[in-house]
Amino acid sequence: MIHLTDARDALRGLIALGGPVVALILALSVLAGAVVLWKLWQFRAAGVGRQAGLHAAITAHDAGQHSRARALAEASPSHLAPLLVEALQARDPDTRDRLYTLAEERLARLESGFRLLDTVAQTAPLLGLFGTVLGMIDAFRAMQGAGAAVDPSVLAGGIWVALMTTAAGLAVAMPVSALLALLESRMAAERRMAGTVIEAALCPGLRAIAGQQVQTDRAYVPA
Repeated sequence: MIHLTDARDALRGLIALGGPVVALILALSVLAGAVVLWKLWQFRAAGVGRQAGLHAAITAHDAGQHSRARALAEASPSHLAPLLVEALQARDPDTRDRLYTLAEERLARLESGFRLLDTVAQTAPLLGLFGTVLGMIDAFRAMQGAGAAVDPSVLAGGIWVALMTTAAGLAVAMPVSALLALLESRMAAERRMAGTVIEAALCPGLRAIAGQQVQTDRAYVPA
């Protein structure tokens, strides 16, 4: 309880020093943290990155084991499993566009909130700079009002408080940017897997042919 009280007092002191700009930056940090926690829970519930079952189903489908491929696809925890099941049942190649549309809808749901995180990452340092400019204006106005009796320590203290807003903005923007890049890389991998699922289901054996072509290209040494 004592630690919570100390943290609350420190937070109030920080807001009192930095003013409304620091309070707004802290609010953005709380919002971004809530979104990140929500995305991590959503990714875990959707089985993002758990692609082993999908690869096993595709391998079985390439080998002609269609019943086993469907069973493996249905047992996969990935959110792309229903897409693979539907692709395995497709008999008309013209359904490719519809499958890609369904895949994009699933991926779009998982990417919701990314724009908000990007906005926080871009806005936080700008708010910090805005607070610094306001603080510098107040510091130089105080210096002008003091005339010849300017106390350098007072001016330095005002500048220190002004620069604190920039530090607060960067402290929020940097981790949010890093976490957003991590989430986006996970979704890029999921988007590639969605394309692999659709094409492998509609064109069985395509991955094996591509792998043989790669091995042939590596074995070829020009004279």
